[in-house]
Amino acid sequence: MTSPTKFVSDLKRSLRCGELRETHSGQKVVLMGWVDTRRDHGSLVFIDLRDRAGIVQVVLDPKLEANAAAKDLRGEYVVAIEGVVRTRPEGMRNAKIATGAVEVEASRCQILNEAATPPFQIDDPNVGEMLRLKYRYLDLRSPRLQSQLILRHQVAQTVRRFLSDEGFIEVETPILYKSTPEGARDYLVPSRVNPGMFYALPQSPQTLKQLLMIAGYDRYFQIARCFRDEDLRADRQPEFSQIDMEMSFIDEEDIIGLNEKLARKLWKDVKGVELGEIPRITYQYAMDTYGNDKPDVRFDMKIKDLKSVVTGSGFKVFDDVIARQGIVRGIAVPKGGAFTRGQFDKLTEVAKRGGAKGLVWIKSEGEALTSPVSKFFSPEKLQAIFEACGAQKGDAALIVGDDYDTACASLSTLRNHLGKELNLIDTTSDKFLWVVDFPLLEYSPDEKRWVARHHPFTSPKDEHAEILLRNEESKYGQLLAKAYDLVCNGYEIAGGSIRIYRNEVQQSMFKTLGMTPEETKKKFGFFLEALSYGTPPHGGIAWGMDRLIMILCGTEAIREVIAFPKTAKATDLMADTPSEVSRDHLNEVGVKLSPLAEKNLAEQKGPHEAL
Repeated sequence: MTSPTKFVSDLKRSLRCGELRETHSGQKVVLMGWVDTRRDHGSLVFIDLRDRAGIVQVVLDPKLEANAAAKDLRGEYVVAIEGVVRTRPEGMRNAKIATGAVEVEASRCQILNEAATPPFQIDDPNVGEMLRLKYRYLDLRSPRLQSQLILRHQVAQTVRRFLSDEGFIEVETPILYKSTPEGARDYLVPSRVNPGMFYALPQSPQTLKQLLMIAGYDRYFQIARCFRDEDLRADRQPEFSQIDMEMSFIDEEDIIGLNEKLARKLWKDVKGVELGEIPRITYQYAMDTYGNDKPDVRFDMKIKDLKSVVTGSGFKVFDDVIARQGIVRGIAVPKGGAFTRGQFDKLTEVAKRGGAKGLVWIKSEGEALTSPVSKFFSPEKLQAIFEACGAQKGDAALIVGDDYDTACASLSTLRNHLGKELNLIDTTSDKFLWVVDFPLLEYSPDEKRWVARHHPFTSPKDEHAEILLRNEESKYGQLLAKAYDLVCNGYEIAGGSIRIYRNEVQQSMFKTLGMTPEETKKKFGFFLEALSYGTPPHGGIAWGMDRLIMILCGTEAIREVIAFPKTAKATDLMADTPSEVSRDHLNEVGVKLSPLAEKNLAEQKGPHEAL
């Protein structure tokens, strides 16, 4: 028998399995791939041969000496086939696959490698995610994941061509860098050659891309790897990719215009959809109307301000909220009049997940309104509150009274929950928004200081820069940023800002954020010095690459568009990492484990191994 290596050397693969069409009928081909399924019909053996491009049916006559291996074929065996493409007879075609009009009549079959029985069938939708992640290399064989990663590659290529054509140059920036405050914890890397010193993996290339503008590179981009040690959720990973860009001598309109053009290009190329002009809303409008700054506008359900209709109503809960400068707001639920008390109890729990202490509901049932708080209002007042929520006959109204942030968060949580539960979301289209005019600063009660809404390099509006320079703290809450986010289907897919480019304004920003001169010099001395050497006006934006692909693929989990993702606990089940390293290695880099870390290791090993 010919050795597998010799077969591959002598007979080069001519086409991929999924590339065969009727136009290839009569041609001799050499295919190589994995056995997806095998069907033994006695005189003939049929296999579906799979590779990255797709699946094709192969017919083998095991009586032929060159096809003797056919009787030994099993699922996931790696095989090579030489044969002739033939058109399938009418009635025998498979319209579900691209190669369904043809099959390959094998004249030679060679097993290149055998395979153990897989722990699950490739592309079985019922397999648990943890098992799929443990055997990710098998999961990645599924046509579903392969098509999504191929799409990711195509998007990356489109972005590179688009930005190159727009005058950008691709520059790689360091992964081993300096710890800078950007909102999340840094991943730290100890330096062996500088004991006691640490690098940080970049949360973004923020200062580096600004330094490239100072260096005169004018337009930069890269598909950057970024790292954030934060609590995870379905659309976040500890390491992720972003389409990062920075431009000199521009304003907000230039960046928004260019990136709108990029969005149109991507949606046209990938989905065949023509995007119109993307509407803009302010941060304040987004919060007031949808309860968050990245609203999903594929369904309506706007939040309504009820202050004027409930003020002085005599209902103590609402009166107390308004007295302490809180807000009372509500949403209308279409056909919510049919909800049971049990359903309203569940909605109350949803509201509490957003921080609310409780939920008031009113429902239209027949000709009457019913509510647990009916006794506190006249029928006329209850009707007025119901209608002020935008509710009509047969609907329900849900009302939250609390401080501004809590009420917004609770109603936003309710709104998004109901959008999915009631199938109100139009999943056939993608809805975009630019959100602009963000606050520059936010006050943190926990830290008892002002913090940057985006990051400390974001420029204030021109008319607000002097407030920073004069350190007028009483006006900090009024400052607006030259910042902008691109939102799609309730996800922030890109965000950026015009940067501070004057040294004195940047120093004032650091001071405003509570940083001492010594701390500023230690963390950002190199950057402040760079600003003093002729810095152009500049700004940029970064797209979340993983989130972008997630939306283009129509999935709701970022793990589905990353080759080797982490779990919600930031672990890699396949490689079993993070993992313990030897004490010698720790000593070499000058690291000693804390008692908590030692305890965790002992628990991971179990009582026997810990001895």
